[in-house]
Amino acid sequence: MTREVLIKKTIDNLAKLPDQKLKEVSDFAEFLLNRIENQLLTEGIQKLVSDSKTYKFLEREEDLYTVNDLKERYK
Repeated sequence: MTREVLIKKTIDNLAKLPDQKLKEVSDFAEFLLNRIENQLLTEGIQKLVSDSKTYKFLEREEDLYTVNDLKERYK
């Protein structure tokens, strides 16, 4: 089913709903859009941080501990 057909079918179904159910559908659609927006913001922030040179100095820092420093290993 194409996007246009799905949108048309959804609009037709929405027109048949009572007001209270229409409000529920509207709230749910808003929830989905907010979730997508939050995911995009999170991904954008992660990309900014990963591209940032702020923590590059940590790559040059020698390791403080090695596997030999472990008292116990978990599998």
